[in-house]
Amino acid sequence: MSEFAEVGFKGTRKGYYSFQSLSLAPGDPVIVEADRGQDLGRITALGRVAERKCSSSGGCATPTPEQKVLRHARPDEVTRWEDQKAEEDRARLETRQHVERHHLKMKVTDAEWQFDRNKLIIYFTAEKRVDFRELVRDLARTFRTRIELKQIGVRDEAALLGGVGRCGRELCCSTWLPELKPVSLQLAKDQGLSLNPAQISGCCGRLMCCLMYEHTTYVEARRRFPRIGKTLSTAQGNEKVLGIDIFAETISLRDQEGNRRSIRIDDLKDEMAGTRAN
Repeated sequence: MSEFAEVGFKGTRKGYYSFQSLSLAPGDPVIVEADRGQDLGRITALGRVAERKCSSSGGCATPTPEQKVLRHARPDEVTRWEDQKAEEDRARLETRQHVERHHLKMKVTDAEWQFDRNKLIIYFTAEKRVDFRELVRDLARTFRTRIELKQIGVRDEAALLGGVGRCGRELCCSTWLPELKPVSLQLAKDQGLSLNPAQISGCCGRLMCCLMYEHTTYVEARRRFPRIGKTLSTAQGNEKVLGIDIFAETISLRDQEGNRRSIRIDDLKDEMAGTRAN
């Protein structure tokens, strides 16, 4: 019976493969089937964990991945693979020179050789559609291999290049975040954050992925509180809700004379229950 394996490559690129009769562990370097050849990567997940990740990411078109893990990579192959990474910087710089010569409005982000050098992947960003047919022909002549130009978004670019966020830690997208999900401005609104783009945007210029982390907690916590602007009948009469603090569990109220007070949510509920009882 075939088993699942998730294999990581350069940056955040991952692929899903099946294997049989192989003793694998996370971190093992392996040779896998690739487009018209073979590639080298490291095992990042196995078994049910890999299967769940494959299903959640949409990376599994069939119940069992068609491509396979062929074998463990030999030490000399790992060394050659690491040496090959140094050549990718040269490939990226040369590609940028070709782009400038063709006057194309695209930004070359990175380059990645397939292990057997049967293909060179060029990652780029562009605001509009780019006609790069002439560029591909030039690159094929320069590197003497098949060329794949892969357009990515600015979030993917940040994940590929890495960096440090405003929190002082390495970017989540380039270290551990399994997939990039859409982030909306509503997340910041629900958490009462400033809507100033400079304060809630990441290195990529888009809304920070970490806005999603505590969003569910905020939404569930807010359910205990009345809506801002609502008028409540309390021991002080009719009072309007001006604001809430879910961490201190307090509510700011204002009565009809303009007097303000702050009260804990539990105390307010007891107060309102006593008012209804009377």
